Amino acid sequence: MLFSSLVFLLYFFPVTVLVYYLLSFSRTLQNVWLLIMSLIFYAWGEPVYVLLMIASILLNSLAAYWVQKAGKDGVKKLILVIVVTLNLLSLFIFKYLGFVAGILNSAGLKVTVPQMTLPIGISFYTFQALSYVVDVYRGDTDAENPFNVGLYIAFFPQLIAGPIIQYRTISDQIRNRKSSVRGFTLGLCRFVTGLGRKVLLANAFAAMADHIFTLSAIGNERYAVPAMLAWLGSIAYSLQIFYDFSAYSDMAIGLGAIFGFRFPENFNYPYIADSISDFWRRWHISLTSWFREYVYIPLGGNRVANQDYMVRNIFVVWLLTGIWHGANITFIFWGMFYFLMQLAERFFDFPSKTTRPWVRHLYSLLIINFAWVIFRADSLYQAGRFFRNMFALNNNGVYSDLCMLLLKENWLQLTLGILFCMPVGQIIEKYTYDHPEKFRSKVINVLYAPFLLLIFALCLASLSSGSYNPFIYFNF
Repeated sequence: MLFSSLVFLLYFFPVTVLVYYLLSFSRTLQNVWLLIMSLIFYAWGEPVYVLLMIASILLNSLAAYWVQKAGKDGVKKLILVIVVTLNLLSLFIFKYLGFVAGILNSAGLKVTVPQMTLPIGISFYTFQALSYVVDVYRGDTDAENPFNVGLYIAFFPQLIAGPIIQYRTISDQIRNRKSSVRGFTLGLCRFVTGLGRKVLLANAFAAMADHIFTLSAIGNERYAVPAMLAWLGSIAYSLQIFYDFSAYSDMAIGLGAIFGFRFPENFNYPYIADSISDFWRRWHISLTSWFREYVYIPLGGNRVANQDYMVRNIFVVWLLTGIWHGANITFIFWGMFYFLMQLAERFFDFPSKTTRPWVRHLYSLLIINFAWVIFRADSLYQAGRFFRNMFALNNNGVYSDLCMLLLKENWLQLTLGILFCMPVGQIIEKYTYDHPEKFRSKVINVLYAPFLLLIFALCLASLSSGSYNPFIYFNF
């Protein structure tokens, strides 16, 4: 079930909220209700794999309990190694087994594996489960009963697309969170804002990007994608993936607030970054933080005497980051591309050497855009050919009538998409609420609710018409 679906918006969400607040007399019953609805939410699209998630909840709950109760450090470490291995083995079987079998088959070995669909969100909830057990092992949090762990892992707002949350971040909220009218309304506004970004912007960019990348896959002998069109495709995909990810994070944070939870921010205007390192401090913050805390720092981070070890640590993190995103060689190359870029920035101190901000921003945007081409391509061959198209090296020409047509049809979405990649909302908020002219604030406050209702109505109309509504998280 998707947040941007009529089933969720018109049935699941209203029923969940209504019953939740009818149970306000008991926090325990509210939590029971949220867990039940979270399992239904997942089972709606994954009726079999919900059992896998329940098994993950039970496994990690019991493992954390045994880790905490074990008296000897050796026993604790053994339990931790076993549970980490089982979690990663489950992830490998369902996400990477077919990929590895394909590599072995291409090498001449005959390996047959059953066809399995990828359980939605398995990478997200597996990482949350792993962080919980590791934190119990470290003593950063106490082992909890399977019910609370189940709500933490399965909670539907952040189940299938993050943000990835550590248990210690919300352990107190599970028991003692406070609901308020202000929190509810702010959460609802955040959710509708995210819904509009997904349905009205991300879906439009997805239609353009998918069409252009499909054209690039059919071969130059049938259609040589002109340079203008290739650049539009890469930019459209850069906008699509940002608005898809950030919009789902907005909706997750908003839904959490409606139920009294406070989730950490997951994006901080990544396309205004002035370096690749800065970009990854702003993009998918929860994933970056996870790898830093549970992989990079345990390996030694950058506090090592030998610089070779620091390079190794960065390499391992980016290799795993690429693999985490999907079972395709393109994701591994994408991770290695970022590894090389961050290494270059670290050793050559670029782009911080230049005093011109626009040079740093342009450099960052170009590198990020090139990386998204690798990320989006179905194969390295397609990625290479797409790059050649971007620079008119495939006898493909520069001008494109189709590009001009797409620009004409989607100029409003592209303009808004580029505009809201920048902190326009923060500027408007500061201009509104910090301005001495209170009348202006009152006018904007009065208009804000009707504006959000209009956005919601446009989203419902778009979804009702059967417009393009892809789910980018199938890869993850």
